[in-house]
Amino acid sequence: MLPAKELPARFPLYENRDFLSEREWVCLRLICHTADSIADADPLALAEATAHQIGPERAARLVEMARIARLPGLGSWISRLLVDAGIDSTTIRTLSADEIVARVNQVFGYPICNPATASELAQLQATWADLSGSTTH
Repeated sequence: MLPAKELPARFPLYENRDFLSEREWVCLRLICHTADSIADADPLALAEATAHQIGPERAARLVEMARIARLPGLGSWISRLLVDAGIDSTTIRTLSADEIVARVNQVFGYPICNPATASELAQLQATWADLSGSTTH
């Protein structure tokens, strides 16, 4: 496998972009939550705390996005795309990088991620496995 730096341009896995709407940001600030702190929240409790201004399904998605974004090397932009592709904070650690990239590309209908992205993601998965003492595919 070629080092990621020698492969063609890849998706910037580390990049952060807003994943909250303005309304969601205001709701979370009113209940003293930041985008980062929602990773620790229970989705149903989060929805209730916002008086269901953020519904339970959206709250669950936001929590997963924040959890994925906490993984070393990943930012909020790819986290949103992964959750939109049905990948959660557990699956990102256990599913092969190639399969994750294929799912993202399939859901969006065009190649957002390429083999270089898969290579970089596989390297990150190995790092996470070393940090947690578990294995990934």
